[in-house]
Amino acid sequence: MRELFAGLFMIFFSLPALGQSNGDPNFFAPPLDIPMILSGSFGELRSNHFHSGLDIKTQQREGLPVYAAADGYVVRIKVSHYGYGKALYLQHPNGQSTVYAHLQNYAGAIQDYVKTNQYRKESFQLELFPEKEQLAVKKGDLIAYSGNTGGSGGPHLHFEIRDANSRPMNPMDYGMEIPDNRPPLINSLIAYPLSDSAHVNNLTKAVKIQLSRQSNGHYIARTIKAAGEIGFGVSAYDQQDGASNKNGLYQVITTRNGSPLFEIKFDKFNFNETRYINQYVDYAYWKKNRSRVQKLFRENDNPLSLLKTQGNDGTIRMEQGYSEMVKIICSDKAGNEVIIDVPIEYSSGLNLNIPDKTIQGELIVSDQGTALTKGKFSLYFPAGSLYENSDLDIRAKGDTIILDKDQIPVHKNITVRMDVSAHPEEDRSRLYLGRLSPSGKPYYQSSTLENDKITIKTRTLGTYVLASDEVPPVIQPLNFRDGQWVSKNKTLSLKITDGKSGIGSYRATINGEFALMEYDYKKNRIVYNFDDMVSSETEQKLQIEVVDNVGNSATFEATIYRKQQ
Repeated sequence: MRELFAGLFMIFFSLPALGQSNGDPNFFAPPLDIPMILSGSFGELRSNHFHSGLDIKTQQREGLPVYAAADGYVVRIKVSHYGYGKALYLQHPNGQSTVYAHLQNYAGAIQDYVKTNQYRKESFQLELFPEKEQLAVKKGDLIAYSGNTGGSGGPHLHFEIRDANSRPMNPMDYGMEIPDNRPPLINSLIAYPLSDSAHVNNLTKAVKIQLSRQSNGHYIARTIKAAGEIGFGVSAYDQQDGASNKNGLYQVITTRNGSPLFEIKFDKFNFNETRYINQYVDYAYWKKNRSRVQKLFRENDNPLSLLKTQGNDGTIRMEQGYSEMVKIICSDKAGNEVIIDVPIEYSSGLNLNIPDKTIQGELIVSDQGTALTKGKFSLYFPAGSLYENSDLDIRAKGDTIILDKDQIPVHKNITVRMDVSAHPEEDRSRLYLGRLSPSGKPYYQSSTLENDKITIKTRTLGTYVLASDEVPPVIQPLNFRDGQWVSKNKTLSLKITDGKSGIGSYRATINGEFALMEYDYKKNRIVYNFDDMVSSETEQKLQIEVVDNVGNSATFEATIYRKQQ
């Protein structure tokens, strides 16, 4: 019997063994020449996506040299205010590619190429696709400097390895070794009654299970009394040596009475499936408790390629006379693991509080398109916008539309359209639909105005309200003033803010010539570097126009003086 189970186990989990590297572990070199300590791991659970690379700490510094991980050439460059910020993509001869993101700057010929194109296009943000071999690199070449650009929350290098189909792969499977002698840590274990008559400990809703930590670091759950179809979820994280960051797991395996039941291994995924993370985690629990629970079963045919299940999609059906032992094994890439043993006994349950499934609001059928009209608003939920059929509380109150609460995940964009014909025509261009924050502030959503109607597309439920912005942005110089000599300045720095719809665009000139300014939205700052030498004149007239998202504009003008070297 033991031999049979071993065979089944090997067949079911036929992927490379835990800790084993794929391909040539020496093909890629670390992109930094400092100890590899992570602030984020591959596959880590993030908002609306799985993390597609490693976040490598840069000792709380910017400007560290970044090196090509292998021979190749630059295939793509993208500079953005948000997301990856300044990012560089290298193609390698084995068909794989590497990505380096949140960069402070590019290096050498790459930086010259980017700066030339920014001035040619008169835009800080751009996307470039150099000709093959135009910017060739060798393994270990200096290609950039680490930074904190885009959506980065602190100085680090985001590093990815992608396969020939542009699927992100775990760099730790390809020779990127991270010192780790610490097992994962468990936050909580949740049990889910899934079928209509199911219960766990006499409750028909999700139940947090009490765990007892053993002397060996593993856990035993208090015996569960259950009936019907049930599943489990775990909230856990990993910490590598030298860091306190709560990173993601590498693998979770569950077995039932010794037989394989479920596995997820964070080794590779497709970008087009990453949003299914919202179906994989307990989304409502995350929104309420700020803790992500991984559901250890495949729910509603979740197509995530990361998931591998046996039998009932990883669920367990408890029937009269049954007793089960579920084992949950949470592992990191180094092979450290923590195990939870969960004994389950059948119990028919007493006086169960069966949920009332009578439709109270609007039924949105997940595989059908649904159009609704509420007051001034028309709504459209396309097929596949929700992961399961949902009873939503949808109400209109004047200029406000309530789309339930942000506790049900949305996969495809919902269209929200509002009739604004009652507002004076001259005021309509300053109107927008904003999603209300918990504090009651409407956050701007990209809106279009056409035929007296404002339209937005959103993948977040919540409350939306019509708002107006008639106040222009504010521009403030930070390291100079009008009429000042700035010969010793390396940069010109200004603060730009907008209290309502937010900054939409900006443009700067010096003596009438375009001047490139880098925008850091986290600091509300734009910066011009005098190395760009836009003007060689002693007297330099600076003009900056900033436009918010609904078209209000502000102009700043100053004359500065600079001794030319």
